[in-house]
Amino acid sequence: MPMAPALSAKVALALALALLAPGFAHANAGPDRAAVQALVQQCEGKEDFSDPAPPARLPGDTYYVGTCTVSVLLVTSPQGHVLVDAATEEAAPSILANVRALGFDPADIRWIVTSHEHFDHVGGLAALVKATGAKVALSAPAAAVLATGKADPADSQYGDLKAYAITPVQADRIITAGSVVRAGPLRLTASFTPGHTTGSTSWTWQSCAGKRCRTVSYIDSISALAAPPYRFSDHPEVTARFRRTFAAITARRCGLLVTPHPSASALFERMLGKQALAPASACRRYAKAGRDRLDALLIKEAAK
Repeated sequence: MPMAPALSAKVALALALALLAPGFAHANAGPDRAAVQALVQQCEGKEDFSDPAPPARLPGDTYYVGTCTVSVLLVTSPQGHVLVDAATEEAAPSILANVRALGFDPADIRWIVTSHEHFDHVGGLAALVKATGAKVALSAPAAAVLATGKADPADSQYGDLKAYAITPVQADRIITAGSVVRAGPLRLTASFTPGHTTGSTSWTWQSCAGKRCRTVSYIDSISALAAPPYRFSDHPEVTARFRRTFAAITARRCGLLVTPHPSASALFERMLGKQALAPASACRRYAKAGRDRLDALLIKEAAK
């Protein structure tokens, strides 16, 4: 597999300073702004799903280990860790390198959970399972798709996604709404947020440093995207599913919001202190953006 490109001297220095106390030794419950700054600098102008990014700590025992444009989170404990999402197959080596750079052993990852069944979020799943020995927890719709290694023909983006096959993965556990995935003291609770795909799943947990904890909500993508000839106007059941998800997310108090694409929720800007880290309106605003996008698309389809 390809190696991640070398960091620039400036980025490497910033990352080294940020990682002076790796693993469980951190005492600060807030985001590691030096590491985030190194991430932002390395990722400037990068748009590919697989572009490697250095790791950075979110509040508590949760870390960003994904790419420049695709979130992957490592939630840690002394009794084992959970990885949230898997990015692309090409990104798997850099994700594993990030886990090691933080002072953790990939073999201590007990579970991998996912957001939705698109190649940019689960393409690396098989490689990460092989490298870590972790078990996989999936929603039933996502498990059915990932077992085939092919895109779902009913997916609104199938016209584009059908070009991207992934290595098939079998679920070790089928989750339902409210299911809890455990590793040591960690408790990640699943909720279903279908729309972007039928298997879309969101996750919530407590990220702690000592006795100081903060709720983290990894809310799945809720953007209405269609590849021709798909039209949402022809699928009222999918539109209704989206609207139920928007309503459910609007009602949530999500704490620190993280999304599968960090730009969708200005994650890096919030971790740098340029915006409020966890505003009470975060989930409400995220749901509104999804609703507005769907409404605009339906208007556009009607005009044609």
